[in-house]
This record gives sequence, C-alpha cells and structure tokens, in this order.
Amino acid sequence: MNDGEGRLWILALHLVLLSFLAVGGVAPILPELHRQVVGVQGWMSSERFTDLFAIAQASPGPNFLVVSLIGLDVAGLPGALVATVAISGPTGILAYCVGLVWRRFSEARWRIAIQAGLVPVTIGLVCASAYVIARAADTGYAAIAVTLITAVALYSTKVHPILFLAAGAALGLAGFL
Repeated sequence: MNDGEGRLWILALHLVLLSFLAVGGVAPILPELHRQVVGVQGWMSSERFTDLFAIAQASPGPNFLVVSLIGLDVAGLPGALVATVAISGPTGILAYCVGLVWRRFSEARWRIAIQAGLVPVTIGLVCASAYVIARAADTGYAAIAVTLITAVALYSTKVHPILFLAAGAALGLAGFL
C-alpha cells in the first residue's frame, strides 16, 4: 500500500467513526477532526484547517463541505470523494433505519429521554468546536480581539455572519491580523 492509499484508508476510518458523533452536522466533530489531521497525522497546519473551515462556511451548501475540503487537501480528488462518502454514507443509512424506529416510538419515555439527553451533548460539542477554531485563528492580540468582538456581535445582533467574515478578511488584507 502506497502513502496515498494509506492516507485514504486512515482518513476514511477516522471519518466513518466521527460521522456517528456528528449530531446535527460536523461542528461537534471539528475538535477531534482537527486533532487528527493537524496533531496526530500532521497533514496540515492549524491555520490551513481554519482556512478550509472558513471557505466551507462561506460557501453555499451543507456544513460538512469542510470535510470534503480536508479530504481534497490531504489526498486530492480521491480524498475529497472518500471523505464525503465516509462522513455521510454510514450515518445516512443509520439515520434512515433509526428514523423508522424513532417515529414508531414517538411517545415512548425512553425516546423522549434520549432526545433530551442529546441536546446538552450537542451544545457541548459545538462549543468545543468553536473553541478549537478560535484558538487556531487567534495568532495575536488583534486576532483575539476580532474573535471576541465578532462572537459578541453575532450573539447580540442579527447581522449576517458573512459580513463579519468579510470584515475579518479586509483586516487581514490590510495587514492588521
């Protein structure tokens, strides 16, 4: 097995396993995905990971586009295809099967308890994702200030997030970040 095939298998295995934790999208798995592709495998820098995340968020389409971009960066077009199938295929099949049972037991106490228990888990995973992305992007005091101001503004206003992305890009181009 050559290095490219090895990367594809490792990428596929990690993404299949992570796909079962991607409740409501890929945001909950970003910290572990970051740890794998940056820390463990060393396939890209933290800055590159953040760049791919920003591109995926600015692009129209599903939020798992970042996984396809990571696959593309790691192993070219085959990597993008493997990553996309690995993140969406197994859980798509599982979701369909669980959906059949879930609907059938909509009033069951165990179902209501499971659903209520998944809410704080998902919130915690999404917060961890935000922390990892912010840490990777915050390379100095100016970047930290922009991150904090953006977070507060996004939370307290109805301004579209793409405007904050554009403002951050403008600050970066101007040399402030």
